[in-house]
Amino acid sequence: MSQLLEVKQLSKAYHKAEGMFRSKKIQALLDINFALDSGQTLAVVGETGSGKSTLAKVLVGIEQPEQGEILFGGSPLNCRDYQKTNHLIRYIFQDAARSLSPNQKISDILHAVLRYSTVLNEDQRNDKIANTLKLLGLLNEHGNYYPHMFSGGQLQRVALARALILDPKVLILDEALTALDPSLRAQIVNLLLDLQQKTGLSYILITNQLRLVRHFADQTMVLHQGRCLDYGPTLDVFNQPTHEYSRKLMKSIQF
Repeated sequence: MSQLLEVKQLSKAYHKAEGMFRSKKIQALLDINFALDSGQTLAVVGETGSGKSTLAKVLVGIEQPEQGEILFGGSPLNCRDYQKTNHLIRYIFQDAARSLSPNQKISDILHAVLRYSTVLNEDQRNDKIANTLKLLGLLNEHGNYYPHMFSGGQLQRVALARALILDPKVLILDEALTALDPSLRAQIVNLLLDLQQKTGLSYILITNQLRLVRHFADQTMVLHQGRCLDYGPTLDVFNQPTHEYSRKLMKSIQF
């Protein structure tokens, strides 16, 4: 299994205004290091404000790091080069319904992604859309549907289709399974595992659903106030966490 994504000493801070002439530095990430192999899943867990979503936004180029290095396939990845990053790392938001334009058919949404990021002609785009919908258990005619015509589970598949249509190597799931009921969540997880087995896709799963992490993730990272407290194989982090915060977090869930 080849190493796909490597992050070295990644840091990000924000400056919050306090009065007219002062600002407070908020360290969102500090010296984050991890590596992700092809076909593997890294779970990132921690309380609200721990830096989980900031990490995701830096990886896809929405935010720029202050320092550190991101390597993809051993080569430096310029987060400012969105056109390139867009093909390698894709992001799925928590609320699939709100991330899709209610006034556009699904085929129009997918065509827009392909027009912006590829040189495919219309026939090639139609073929790519049909194949991607099929891969996710949707029908070609679903392309003519509007978002409100889908169930919650189908909407999550549509969001996956929009992310996967560029054939990325890494997919970031930022609380993307949280809003689903347990049966739908199980369906989507099984779909994701099947896609991973078929395509070698890697996932970064941002969640506090520790039961899901234990079932789904190969590696787990615990973030707290922008710092990595524990990182390693999931069972090691769950069974032998090294930091007191991690121990309390794991004890809060009964398996």
